[in-house]
Amino acid sequence: MSDTQAKASAPKALHAHHAREGGPLPVMGLAALGIVFGDLGTSPLYTLQTILQATGSHVDRAVALGVLSLIFWTLLITISVKYCIFVMRADNHGEGGILALMSLVGMSDWKRGTFLGASMGLLGAALIYGDGVITPAISVLSALEGVNVATSALKPFVLPIAVAILFALFSVQRFGTAKIGGAFGPIMLVWFVVIGLLGLSQVVRDPQVLAAVNPAYGVAFLVHSGPAAMLVLGGVFLCATGGEALYADMGSFGRAPIRWAWYGVVLPALLLSYAGQAAILLERGSAGGRNPFFMMAPSWAIYPLVGLATLATIIASQAIITGAFSMTRQAMQLGWLPLFDVRQTSHKSYGQIYVPMVNWLMMGATLAITVAFRSSEKLAGAYGTAVSTTMLLTTLLLYRAMHKTWRWPPAVVWGVTAVFLVVDGGFFSANLLKLADGGWVPLSIGAVIFTLMVTWRQGVQTVREKLVRDARTIEDFMAEVERMDIARTPGVAAFLTRLGDRAPPLMVEYVRLTGSMHRTVIALTLSFEQVPRVAPEERADFTEICKDFWRVNLRYGFMEDPDLGVALAELKEFGEQVDLSGALFFGTRDFVVRASHPKMGRMRTGLFAFLFQNGRRITDRFNLPPERTFEIAREIKI
Repeated sequence: MSDTQAKASAPKALHAHHAREGGPLPVMGLAALGIVFGDLGTSPLYTLQTILQATGSHVDRAVALGVLSLIFWTLLITISVKYCIFVMRADNHGEGGILALMSLVGMSDWKRGTFLGASMGLLGAALIYGDGVITPAISVLSALEGVNVATSALKPFVLPIAVAILFALFSVQRFGTAKIGGAFGPIMLVWFVVIGLLGLSQVVRDPQVLAAVNPAYGVAFLVHSGPAAMLVLGGVFLCATGGEALYADMGSFGRAPIRWAWYGVVLPALLLSYAGQAAILLERGSAGGRNPFFMMAPSWAIYPLVGLATLATIIASQAIITGAFSMTRQAMQLGWLPLFDVRQTSHKSYGQIYVPMVNWLMMGATLAITVAFRSSEKLAGAYGTAVSTTMLLTTLLLYRAMHKTWRWPPAVVWGVTAVFLVVDGGFFSANLLKLADGGWVPLSIGAVIFTLMVTWRQGVQTVREKLVRDARTIEDFMAEVERMDIARTPGVAAFLTRLGDRAPPLMVEYVRLTGSMHRTVIALTLSFEQVPRVAPEERADFTEICKDFWRVNLRYGFMEDPDLGVALAELKEFGEQVDLSGALFFGTRDFVVRASHPKMGRMRTGLFAFLFQNGRRITDRFNLPPERTFEIAREIKI
């Protein structure tokens, strides 16, 4: 069939199917408790303790009610309103996260007109890695330090035990969490019930803390704090860390289960826990150097509570690690990171993946930070800078979504944006004061990853531009083959190429070197769309350019892992005309070297060359049959 295109060229996106098929709302909400709310749910372990460091040891009514009021309104405005109502509305065909938002608002290209938006999205994503190496450290340390409330004899063992737990946590990632993941939700439900009841027991004894719902207490406290107000805000912000997870994990559960779990379970438990801590501080006048969270528990319950807190922080850390794996895959598919080895750890759950390189790098950084800072109090200085920056960048991208994508009235757009910018800007400014105390650590990690992302994207664009300049049209090349009377050998050869409208450079080189060409040739191109998933019926299109020369284009979303063998086997219409059973696949093993005057500069070109040569091979990633796959080395000067 000549000049036949089997499918329409425009791909159709699929919504996140597992969010719809996961089960009833309560079941999905319970599952969300174990994945989405780990970070937010364990923040009572260290938030008030950190604020006390900024305000001093003495706690009177104004301090207790002021701090509690700030926490209450932070959770209400930032999480309940901003993320649950506005940000989660900005789903990219069911998927969330700052990279998905960047793609949704049309800022995922690195070119004139999108540099600023792409930079905001990429920097926000990069900073999540910085936050990801601190969250496990501060969470596990704060949980284990609870034993200090009961006895100081175990204090020397806290750090070694924390290091051992973190090492074990990262070490077991290669086995996946599919088998134990089902227990995460029930454990976190127990955690929220326990911290809610502990807080309620203190609120019943001193109900005056309920007056903190009046925002005047928070404003008055900040005014009277003077220069220390910004330090207080930096501590208050810790209660909202983990807010990005609601958006990032939306594709796994959907909006409704996450909102149901937040409003019905997590928010009440957190507010009661914080209110209970404020009540006990108001009763005793100070914390005496101890963690007010564990002061709420009776002496007999300290050790069980430490054990439960440790389990909760491990689950929170697991969610951070899994989120880093998922974001890495998104960045790879969107062309912002080189190809890493991505392993599926579960045949039932698409989100269960393992990225060895990311896992070991995060483990090294987390263990180093844990040993260097040694306590959750010192780590609090490093925590929050990355998250507050990401939240501010999310607000800026959300403005574009409201203005350009949803086309809301300007008055509404500016009003909503102004409220969020005031809150996010205040927390961002407060966290900048932490730079000298360790805030530079996650920012530095984010800056390094951001540089890698931009360098990779620019390098790939430079390589593609060079290949396009040097490539020939398919028609011209085939005409030359006919004139030169090139020998045509039996069989089918598929050449992987990035150039959909040009003759694959690898094929041209192959013909030049061997003086022959297979009877049937396929130019096989993969493209990743700005949607999470592409509908199966829109997966591929094929066209016979000229006799026995076909162009096949396979489309995937940025949340999908390509499997070319399966995709080609499903092309039944194409298979009726081309026998793919014994097809040979050809790909390149490119080596990038610097030209005399590199376009990106010598250092960044060298960095790109290193990443390019050490990334995973395309032929491995796409699950091609190894016995029928060949790689040909090629040197590219840029």
